[in-house]
Amino acid sequence: MKAMVLAAGLGTRLRPLTDDRPKALVEVAGRTMLEITLARLRAFGIRDVIVNAHHFAGMIVEYLKANDNFGMSVEVSREEILLDTGGGLKNAAHFFLENSRDSDEPFLLHNVDVISTIDFPRMLQFHLENRALATLAVRSRKSSRYLLFDQQFQLCGRRSGRDGAIELVRPSEQLQALAFCGIHIISPRLFAKMTEEGVFSIIDCYLRLAGREEKILAFRADEYYWRDLGTPDKVLQAAQDLKQKQ
Repeated sequence: MKAMVLAAGLGTRLRPLTDDRPKALVEVAGRTMLEITLARLRAFGIRDVIVNAHHFAGMIVEYLKANDNFGMSVEVSREEILLDTGGGLKNAAHFFLENSRDSDEPFLLHNVDVISTIDFPRMLQFHLENRALATLAVRSRKSSRYLLFDQQFQLCGRRSGRDGAIELVRPSEQLQALAFCGIHIISPRLFAKMTEEGVFSIIDCYLRLAGREEKILAFRADEYYWRDLGTPDKVLQAAQDLKQKQ
């Protein structure tokens, strides 16, 4: 199984920590976000990874080289302009499609600025059993953006905030508003269905495809530890969490 780490963002909310480095190299309890993410992927048995980079991209390349790619095969996908989550993934499609022994072997897509104990083997099993096009780890938590799922955990739309405008792409009598964790398992079949070009959000692509009866499913991850590392305060809290677990 292969994976992609989304690490190209500017890390604006993390300033001043990202004034002189990419967010992937911000440290949490003495380890960079990138090292923590790669270690999680390696523990799952993943050895082939592509990391997208834009902000201080050269620092990521040098960091990986200095650490011998942490014992993995790691490729860097440089973005001259930020392509957003969907554009960044599409730009790296070759990594998942070329020389593949199984053209439909799922891969894992992971934001660099989240940390969790989500059970990847269980999530993969759920994805395979349901023959999903994409499976998104989600939780019931406060968020500025929610994804809306029906009782079969199929994506139906999204909502901004608790009382914001609702965008529905498929009808459902009962909707569950859940917050995305920044971790996906995806079938490479997705690439042939990505008609979007250039800069675009993967969530926009998912919503369009869900509206066409494609299986974009929710994997409930409420029972696992998860934290967003998007601000300095959250980085400090995650560091405290990690020290308590040692």
